[in-house]
Amino acid sequence: MRALFVGGMVDNSEMDMAQATPPMHYPDDTGAGRPRYDLHHVGRSDGDIAYAVYAAPGLADEEVLRISRERDYARRFDATPGPAPRPGAP
Repeated sequence: MRALFVGGMVDNSEMDMAQATPPMHYPDDTGAGRPRYDLHHVGRSDGDIAYAVYAAPGLADEEVLRISRERDYARRFDATPGPAPRPGAP
């Protein structure tokens, strides 16, 4: 799975993630008690999560979706965008 970042200090950055389900926040523990990025939505391909979009806290949903469409994540990963999984769900 690939993590994609929108907004904040690492805007337009990417990284591989080993887990099958993305964490709700990235990084999990910043030491400051506030996450730097929140899981916004995921792209699924053949039932698996192909990518996870993380957005800077406070960034409007419409803006995150606009940027994701502009960067064409769904086409790039041949995936269908959808809501982020709930904690404990696949």
